[in-house]
Amino acid sequence: MTGLAGAAIVGSLASCAVGPVRLPDAAPGPGASLPAPPDAPGRADLQRGKSRWTPVSWDDLPGWGQDSLHEAWNAWVRGCERPAPGQAGPCAELRQLAIGTAAEQLAWVMKRFAPYRVTETDGSLPEGLLTGYYEPIMSASRVPTATHRTPLYSPPAGFVSGQPWYSRQEIDTLPAAQAALRGREVAWLADPIDALILQIQGSGRLNLLEPDGRTRQVRVAFAAHNGQPYLSVGRWLLDQGAIREASWASIKAWAAQNPQRLNEMLWSNPRTVFFREEALSEFDARFGPRGAQGVPLTPGRSIAVDPQSIPYGTPVWLASKGPTLNVQKLVMAQDTGGAIVGAVRADLFTGWGGWSDEAYLTAAALKQPLQMWVLVPKQ
Repeated sequence: MTGLAGAAIVGSLASCAVGPVRLPDAAPGPGASLPAPPDAPGRADLQRGKSRWTPVSWDDLPGWGQDSLHEAWNAWVRGCERPAPGQAGPCAELRQLAIGTAAEQLAWVMKRFAPYRVTETDGSLPEGLLTGYYEPIMSASRVPTATHRTPLYSPPAGFVSGQPWYSRQEIDTLPAAQAALRGREVAWLADPIDALILQIQGSGRLNLLEPDGRTRQVRVAFAAHNGQPYLSVGRWLLDQGAIREASWASIKAWAAQNPQRLNEMLWSNPRTVFFREEALSEFDARFGPRGAQGVPLTPGRSIAVDPQSIPYGTPVWLASKGPTLNVQKLVMAQDTGGAIVGAVRADLFTGWGGWSDEAYLTAAALKQPLQMWVLVPKQ
């Protein structure tokens, strides 16, 4: 999505929690415009490429003052490694407040920043959407074996990013494509659908079996893609009536029942992602992969956004109420993804784990309404 090539596990396939969320009783509905806040004299709307930021008061942010801001501080500090425009001054002060009290942090944010509601370019409120993504942990082998026969590749020699290359089907079938990738294998997986998941998520951790029998955990990160369009295998199956919901569990179940059509399904998505291997130190393992901003992602506090709507490094107040999460909290715009398009659209990084872990279960289920506000440094 990226940083991370994929993004929403739900959004990509078919297209934390803090106390109960109470949205403002009189919150305007989608399509409405916002009244000017009484306590924001002199603040004008800010126009962005795909959004408009409309000044509001702090009281307009549902749940403001109730979030544990210190939980977002690490994500904010990491984001300050590559500060957004206008953030250099606040970033210098931010580091000093890392050990501040909750009251000190809240007072500083309200002194140094002003809130703006994110709307469509015409000022109307869209139907926002929050989804989730995560960093998978999978078993892999350094060399091909009888069970591990699906390769993850690094970019071929001479590859030019952004130029169309062989499609997924051509990579699997054309001798010229296979010759170009020979020796570029990073690792081998047992399940081709797991390889597809890694490519959609854009990053992952591998419990990698080395030829000498040792197992160590490494990270594979997005390096490039083959310049082909991304098409959802979940949508392909839905359109055929083969599955009723675009979840990985449904897709894997269908593949197990239709092994003769596995390649047909995989080839419906012509895009392939290439990876680079990264060492995973004890410190690095406490954070997610680097997002599009170039800083490590923080579970529950980093989001992927449309950078034409919200620049990387922007603090965002997020409010969403749905069957998976009830959240109203501070997050940081630190990543993007192919499915993350529009003014009020975010993908919440939920962490890392396997199929039964909370990070995956939350990311897989998360698809619900969203409201967003940005915090802009005061001049």
